[in-house]
Amino acid sequence: MKKNQLGSTDLHVTRVCLGTMTFGQQNTEGDAHSQLDYALERGINFIDTAEMYPVPGRAETQGSTERFIGSWLKKSGKRSQIILASKIAGPNPSMDWIRGAQHNLGAADVRQAVEDSLRRLQTDYIDLYQVHWPSRNLPIFGANAFVPEKERPGVAIEETLAALDQMVKAGKIRHVGVSNESAWGVCEYVKQAETKGLPRIATIQNLYNLTARAFETSLLDEACYRERVSLLAYSPLAFGQLTAKYIDDPKAVGRLSIFPPTWSPRYLRPAVIEATKEYAALARANGLSPAQMALAWCYSRWFVASTIIGATNLMQLKENIDAEQITLPQQVLDQIDAIHARYTNPGQ
Repeated sequence: MKKNQLGSTDLHVTRVCLGTMTFGQQNTEGDAHSQLDYALERGINFIDTAEMYPVPGRAETQGSTERFIGSWLKKSGKRSQIILASKIAGPNPSMDWIRGAQHNLGAADVRQAVEDSLRRLQTDYIDLYQVHWPSRNLPIFGANAFVPEKERPGVAIEETLAALDQMVKAGKIRHVGVSNESAWGVCEYVKQAETKGLPRIATIQNLYNLTARAFETSLLDEACYRERVSLLAYSPLAFGQLTAKYIDDPKAVGRLSIFPPTWSPRYLRPAVIEATKEYAALARANGLSPAQMALAWCYSRWFVASTIIGATNLMQLKENIDAEQITLPQQVLDQIDAIHARYTNPGQ
């Protein structure tokens, strides 16, 4: 499987990354181990997780994902064969089970989060450690307009980066990245790194799929290109909506049916559903499943270093990985852009 370099680091990852946020909620420990085994058998070397996983976040399950990965690492002895990424949660008072209701991105938070993840993962280092979402006011997770009135006190990027630097120097993490960030945030991280001699971010893990292409129009693509920050695309199938399984059967079992609609309403917007119908029809007219087309498109984008896929069973995982070998004809790419012009970023 083709590999891409992350930023200017020595990390070279497969362009398919195994996402794990279902481990501990929709997948048992045995399921998780089977997925990890299969991913490695297929050549994947990149695994992504987070301290808050699984999702939806709950006190009863928080940390289970990392624990399942940790038990697999201990049993398999394959730590040296993978590039392991995890994330520290930004502030969210409703998630008081993550380092307390006042958790944030300060020095003490970073130290505790890293140590807790290392313990759960049963490893002594994390290859890529990411800030899951910013401390400052920023529209994310379905919000798409910056609102100055929502400004709040936050931990300065310099402080977070300095704390991450201490973890790098201690050998607990190798490289750093961000997630759910903006073009301004990327540039600020780079500026602080250059002016203060702190670690330079290698990656940005942001939403990117056929219904959410704002990465291309928010100047993030230019900022990341010029600053050598690699995109890790998450939610490439829009929580399963782009597989068209909910179009084919509204009662299909999946994240959008088993969890409350308030959990991720953006993928239930009427425009997302209409766009999905057109993408599905296009895929099927060209002998592809909707999931294959959506993933093959994402895998082929020049600025996507790795696409984070998630699955709840091995059949889904196989289809998702197999799509990496598909090359979409130019006429299909043109028709995708035509649909996008009619339904521009409804899932953003």
